[in-house]
Amino acid sequence: MFPRTIFEAEHEMFRETARRFVEAEVAPHVDAWRGQGHVDRAVFRKAGEAGLLLMWADEDLGGAGIADLRFDQILQEEVVRGGDPGFYQNLHSQIVAPYIGHFGSPDQKRRFLPGAVSGETILALAMTEPSAGSDVAAIRTTAEDKGDHWLLNGSKTYISNGILADVVIVAARTDREARHGIGLFIVERGMEGFERGRKLGKLGLPMQDTAELFFNDVKLPKENLIGAPDRGFAYMAELLANERLQVAIGSLAHAQAAFDLTLDFIRERRAFGKPVGAMQNSRFVMAALRTRLDATQAFVDQCVMLANAGRLTADVAAEVKLLASELENDTIDDCLQLHGGAGYMDEYRISRMYADARVSRIFAGTSEIMKEIIGRALGLDERKLR
Repeated sequence: MFPRTIFEAEHEMFRETARRFVEAEVAPHVDAWRGQGHVDRAVFRKAGEAGLLLMWADEDLGGAGIADLRFDQILQEEVVRGGDPGFYQNLHSQIVAPYIGHFGSPDQKRRFLPGAVSGETILALAMTEPSAGSDVAAIRTTAEDKGDHWLLNGSKTYISNGILADVVIVAARTDREARHGIGLFIVERGMEGFERGRKLGKLGLPMQDTAELFFNDVKLPKENLIGAPDRGFAYMAELLANERLQVAIGSLAHAQAAFDLTLDFIRERRAFGKPVGAMQNSRFVMAALRTRLDATQAFVDQCVMLANAGRLTADVAAEVKLLASELENDTIDDCLQLHGGAGYMDEYRISRMYADARVSRIFAGTSEIMKEIIGRALGLDERKLR
């Protein structure tokens, strides 16, 4: 494996902490959680007790005040390697909470972030609708200004952490005439008119709860609006780069985990009187994967450093998400093939990984949308070329 150079001694010490947490609090429960369709709430509380959630939050809010993304990168790598990618602590800490951390009022930060840091308050983000996926500007859920409150109506689907979430940040249209007239609103568990629909069955990631959400005349206090009522689209655009980097980190960690377990498997599994790994095809497949994994890891690591410096652009984030998610699927497909018939059996982790990986090319923007973003950044925009 190509040596990684972005980590310092404190990061390697943290990796041991993260690894021990996963071994003790995640790995023993994976089969049970996959069977029941969600993690236990307790794992969020235990992660909070270990100081692993919202590490970037200020100390007066319960956080560690550490804005270095490398720590969250390490945690995600260890969760995927030793546990299961369905524990969405990274969604909670690095994708949802930053909307409050970056754009929320001081009061909103005081109200919601301490619980998120401790793991008592689980977070979700509700953008996707039945008719609005990657095209966020097509959102139909509405929030009407009623003077002393906002009135929220609509529905969302495919919402990660949807069943467990105590606080959901909801994207809703505030201006019917403006394509980007969207606001972000904080909806809390127990609010009248806020209902959860089905826990949706999925191809993979069974221990990650995904749900439909419904909002029927939900009265939201004015103080539950994040920032300006017409700036939600801009806020989402600003944070999407980090969301796509989070997907890239997880995708590559998943691919690396598949490579490692397959390397062990083909060293031991025998066919025609010799280990499967001794055959030329096995060597060539693994050599090609090793090369691609190392190259992509260098790119992901560099993007983490760019994000730390506030220099990760939307097009580069699209590149790294596209590259890592496509490699994840290629790697796991090749690794399953090297397992032979065993790879098709659920008792082998590679079988489960195959199903878990497929969504990476879809969520946080499909591979096709990533190519559009990258292409437009090259100046290949139909609107400009006409």
